[in-house]
This record gives sequence, structure tokens and C-alpha cells, in this order.
Amino acid sequence: MASDPRSPDDRQGDPADPTAIRVTAAKCVRCGSPVQARFRPFCSQRCAEIDLGQWATGGYRIATEAPAAGSSDDEDAT
Repeated sequence: MASDPRSPDDRQGDPADPTAIRVTAAKCVRCGSPVQARFRPFCSQRCAEIDLGQWATGGYRIATEAPAAGSSDDEDAT
């Protein structure tokens, strides 16, 4: 079977192609630009890497009432 010379973006929505990816009019979760199938749910490699950096540096955290591990608040009370 010969490979399809069209790029994956050209084959979107082609019902005869089981590997076609249907992309709706979604917006990038980082900047709001239209999503590109290759970088979904982002619009570009740049937005994907910015988001990854946020995860790596602890930018995405869930606030809690518990003190941080290793805090010295207990030691200062003596």
C-alpha cells in the first residue's frame, strides 16, 4: 500500500483515512490562538514548552492549609 503524500493536516476529516484527526475550532489553552493538530491542545511548540516549564517549576499548585514540609514554624515556637 502506497503512503498518502498529503500531510496529516491535509487529511483532517477524511472519512476514508482512519488516522485522520478531526480538530474542532478549539483555542490554545495557553494563549487562545487556534489549535494546531500537531501540538494539541496548544497552538505551537512554544506554548507547549511554556506550559511544561510551568509544571517543572511548580507554577501549577493546589493551595492547602497544611504547612509546607520542612517549615521551621514549629521550631521557632520553643
